[in-house]
Amino acid sequence: MPLTPSQIRYLRGLAHDVKPVVLLGNKGATEAVVKELGQALDIHELVKVKLSGGDKQERQAQIDVLTGGTGAETIHQIGHIVVLFRRNADEPRIALPR
Repeated sequence: MPLTPSQIRYLRGLAHDVKPVVLLGNKGATEAVVKELGQALDIHELVKVKLSGGDKQERQAQIDVLTGGTGAETIHQIGHIVVLFRRNADEPRIALPR
């Protein structure tokens, strides 16, 4: 189910104080990184990722790999930092507004 604009604003506010959990290196978004990100999303639901260097197109390609491999949604992106969200169906930790 897609997030509403008010839910996205709420999640952006929550993500403000969150430190990056996943840091991408020179190899970018590999299968191992996608697996680790999936585990982090299972635990936290809302995760910041610091992308590796490169231009805007390379960063967007990394985001596409991460979201495609984990089923997460992009909440916000500024420069090399992206915020991803995926609801934990078994034990939701974040109560989203309607």
